[in-house]
Amino acid sequence: NILVHEGQVVNKGESIVDGPADPQDILRLLGIEELARYIVDEVQDVYRLQGVKINDKHIQVIVRQMLRRVQITNSGDTHYIVGEQVERSELLDTNDRMRAEGKLIATHSDVLLGITKASLSTDSFISAASFQETTRVLTEAAIMGKRDELRGLKENVIVGRLIPAGTGMAYHQARKAKEEMDDSERRAIAMQEAQERAALELAALDDDADAATTEGDAAAE
Repeated sequence: NILVHEGQVVNKGESIVDGPADPQDILRLLGIEELARYIVDEVQDVYRLQGVKINDKHIQVIVRQMLRRVQITNSGDTHYIVGEQVERSELLDTNDRMRAEGKLIATHSDVLLGITKASLSTDSFISAASFQETTRVLTEAAIMGKRDELRGLKENVIVGRLIPAGTGMAYHQARKAKEEMDDSERRAIAMQEAQERAALELAALDDDADAATTEGDAAAE
C-alpha cells in the first residue's frame, strides 16, 4: 500500500510504501544514528512478541560492531587506499594526526556489516579464527605475516592471559607502558628487576646459611 498522497511533502528517507525498510538505504540517507535506532527497534519487536524483556544496550553493542568499519572514499594525504575498509576509530585517529600536521584528511562512507562479516573482519586474527572459517583466517594471517596485539577480551582468553578488564587492567596498562618505552628505559628496568631478584636470592641464601649454622650449634651442644 502507498502511504503518501499526491501533493504531500515527503522528507528524505521517509517510507512511502508498506513493508520493512532497507537498512542500507537508511544508512545512506539518514546516517548511522537512525540506522542503529531502526535495528534496535526491529530486534526489540521480535523479543516483545515472545514476552521477553531485554535492555537496549545489549543490542546496541552488537549494532556498534556492525557499524565500526568505514570505507575510504578519498585518501587525502593518508596511507589509505580508496575503497579500503578500515576501523572507524583508527581513521579518526589518523585524521587527527593529519590535521595537527596541516595535511589533507581522508574522507569515508559508512558501512553496515553483517554479524558474521563483522566478526571475521576484526583486527585480531585469533578472535576471527575462533568464530568461523578458521582455516581461511589462519592461512590469510600467515601469508600476510599478521601480528595479533591481543587487545581484546576473546583473544586474551584463548591464549590464557588476563583479560584487559577489571583486575586485569593493571597488567595490560603496565604492558602498554613498557611497549611505549624506548630501549634505554627497557634496559634500565630490566637491570633493576635483575638486581631485585639477585637481592632476594642472596637474602634467601643468607637465611639458609643462618638456619644451617643454628642447627649445627644445636647439634654440637
